[in-house]
Amino acid sequence: MTTSKRSMLRGSSPTWRRLTLIICSLFILAACTTKPKQDYDVNYDFSALKTFSQLSVEQTNDPLTADRINADIKQSLLNQGFVYQPEGGDFIVNYAFVTQDKEKDSSLSIGLGSGTWGSKGGIGLGTSIGIPLGSNIAKTQTIQIDIVDSTDKRLIWRGNGQYHFDQGGEDKAKGINETVAAILAQFPPQK
Repeated sequence: MTTSKRSMLRGSSPTWRRLTLIICSLFILAACTTKPKQDYDVNYDFSALKTFSQLSVEQTNDPLTADRINADIKQSLLNQGFVYQPEGGDFIVNYAFVTQDKEKDSSLSIGLGSGTWGSKGGIGLGTSIGIPLGSNIAKTQTIQIDIVDSTDKRLIWRGNGQYHFDQGGEDKAKGINETVAAILAQFPPQK
């Protein structure tokens, strides 16, 4: 191999390493997020829906979360062009949420890589153990949103999603907002 070809290969090596690191990071991020799920009545004409009313959770041990979810549902549907009516909308929106404790992973990962050292090649194997700092418990909140036909009071669409949080405040409010928006981005369903 000529000297110029070796320099070209060495010069592109950091670029490939960066690209590989970026791709691995994207896979890790994709694995950590959960995509909202939906189910719906396949025979229902969702194009006829223009206005909505909301039911709110009356008794809960977490009224701050209930208020945030209710407000975020209303805002998401308004942003989609639906019109809010306190009573008598084309559809009624109801929701529920569950908060669960989940043990944080203290992960063990094994990596395999290859590289070149001077004029020789090689393969390396390594391990990494994650040590959690602070609490071993994280909270996961699942939000379920139901769309009910206001005429016959039957469920026509259901979506759910979840997010993780360590404590309340702005981070939790942001998690609720993003989760509700992601769930309702699937409504009305595209057939």
